Amino acid sequence: MIADLVNAIVEMRDDDALKIVNELLEGGTDVNEIVSNCQEAMEIVGKRFEHGEYFLPELIMGGDILKRITEIIKPKMKASHAESKKLGTIVFGTVKGDIHDIGKDIVIFMLDVNGFEVHDLGVDVPAEKFVGKMKEVNPDIVGLSGFLTITFDAMKETVEAIKAVGYRDRVKIMVGGGTVTEDVKEYAGADGFGENAMDAVVLAKKWMGGE
Repeated sequence: MIADLVNAIVEMRDDDALKIVNELLEGGTDVNEIVSNCQEAMEIVGKRFEHGEYFLPELIMGGDILKRITEIIKPKMKASHAESKKLGTIVFGTVKGDIHDIGKDIVIFMLDVNGFEVHDLGVDVPAEKFVGKMKEVNPDIVGLSGFLTITFDAMKETVEAIKAVGYRDRVKIMVGGGTVTEDVKEYAGADGFGENAMDAVVLAKKWMGGE
């Protein structure tokens, strides 16, 4: 049935996707497995967009399906983490020049249910907006998301802007997105990168002294 969920999301069959999620939950499927497969589906959607098979309407529809699924599973994940304290504060956004939010939304969702307070700045976020939010909430971590290769310079500029105001030593910075690699992390001047949402959670917990 998990494979059916991936296919339903990729094929934009929203009612089927929601029905399958409910059936999986009723059958005792681990919520993290459902989230992992949602991520797999959205990665396929992203690749089809990149290759010109899908267009903006499909991206928007895919994002809407994901949000509706998270509304179903988030309470169950929250319940499983009910006793955990807030692990840290994160400022997160898709950098300037990129309007992709699917990957970002999955990462933020996973960070949220794992005990982090996440401030989502949205998409196409200029460096000064990151800095402004940092001054407001004093985060422990900053997350920079980008799907397009042209955003690597924007990531670097954002890190440099954080450094320019004297905040670089106060935070850990993670980068991520479909084309982000270790080399991109080094180029941007970030502290770490993740290939998927769980990588981001593991990294954030590590930085905050967790397991």
